[in-house]
Amino acid sequence: MNNFENSININNLISELDYILSRNDYNSARNFLENWVAITQNQNDNKSLFSLCNECIGLYRKIGDKENCYKYCQKALDLLKVLNIESTVTGATAFLNCGTAYKAFGEAEKSVSYFEKAVTLYETLLPENDPKLAGLYNNFALSLVDLKEYEKALMLYEKAIKVLEQNPQFNLEQAVSYLNMANAVEAQKGLENACEEIDVLLDKAEKVLDENYSETDGNYAFVCEKCASTFGYYGRFFYENELKESARKIYERS
Repeated sequence: MNNFENSININNLISELDYILSRNDYNSARNFLENWVAITQNQNDNKSLFSLCNECIGLYRKIGDKENCYKYCQKALDLLKVLNIESTVTGATAFLNCGTAYKAFGEAEKSVSYFEKAVTLYETLLPENDPKLAGLYNNFALSLVDLKEYEKALMLYEKAIKVLEQNPQFNLEQAVSYLNMANAVEAQKGLENACEEIDVLLDKAEKVLDENYSETDGNYAFVCEKCASTFGYYGRFFYENELKESARKIYERS
């Protein structure tokens, strides 16, 4: 999404899209987006089209459609120039989306160039405690780990955690950062050499999850699912099952 005033009510469209995605109906989501892309193109509504392109990047990344994902990356980048917003927060978010897309399809080196552009803009234009920075740092770090630039990646994870600590509503995301750090340390040093450091990071992640426990929060369930397999990978099978069970109960109540 973006902050423009559009002839089409883009916020309503995104809300409708979110509802479709909440049912995991990706086929309907794709048809919905492609229909509105066609409409905005016919109306020459580039502002709305830009917003929809960013949504398409996320959808096609999620369903593993590389061709269409890259197509909409290019469309979004082209529209940045048309709309003259390359040096704005909105432009930075498009760069972030493209970087995340290229990382998802195994092109970490290319993703880094987009993350670097996004970092420059975000750090210039946003407050230092803006949660958008944490998301960018985490995604950027994942690409750096792929490129074996471990120290840079760990530094970014630390920066992400510092941002999240200043935003209590995003406390749970700290757990994801700690687990990402554990994976990075293992990749850097090997499991045997890094086991003590990994245990400390796992303990920190577990503490965050326990302190933010909820029996009803859907986001808590989502983060539990996201984190569970990493705990299992490192041998904490009881906690892995505990997280999965917590998520299952929340989803059943909803």
